[in-house]
Amino acid sequence: MDTFNQLKNSDHMETKREELVDKLRDILEKNVDAQKGYENAAENAAHHDLKEYFTKKSGQRREFKKELEREITAGYGTLIEDGSTAGAIHRTWMDIKAFFMGNSDEAMIEECRRGDKAAIDDYEAILKEEGLPMGISTLIRDQLVKIRTNLNKIKSLEDSH
Repeated sequence: MDTFNQLKNSDHMETKREELVDKLRDILEKNVDAQKGYENAAENAAHHDLKEYFTKKSGQRREFKKELEREITAGYGTLIEDGSTAGAIHRTWMDIKAFFMGNSDEAMIEECRRGDKAAIDDYEAILKEEGLPMGISTLIRDQLVKIRTNLNKIKSLEDSH
C-alpha cells in the first residue's frame, strides 16, 4: 500500500473513531440528564413510593455514568460532561410542568417514561456502531436491559396512579 492510501485509511479510521467518541459522549451526557431528571422528579413527587422510585433511578443513572466514564476513559480518554443542553431544557420543562400541574405525579411519570424510551433508542443505535469495543458494548447492553426494566416499572407506576 502506498503512503497516500495509508494516510487516507488512517484519516478514515480517525474520523470513524471521532464519530464513535461523539456518540459515546452523547450517551454519557444523556445519563447525566436522566440522573438529574429523576432527581428532579423525586423532589417534586407527591407520593412516597414515587419519591423512593425516582431517587433509586437517579442513583442508578449516576452509577451508569460512572461505569460509562470508566470504560470510555480507558479506551478514549476523558469525556466527562455535565449534561446536554437538550437535557437541561427537558428538566426545565419538567419543572414548569410540575409547577403548573400542581406537581402532578402522573405528568412526571409520563416525562420519565418518555425519557427512558428515548434512551432505549439511543442505546440501540450505539450498539449498531462498527468498532464498538467489547467492554463498552457489554456495558451498553447491560444498561439497556436495566433501562427497559425501568420502562416497564414506570408503566406499572403510571397505571397505579
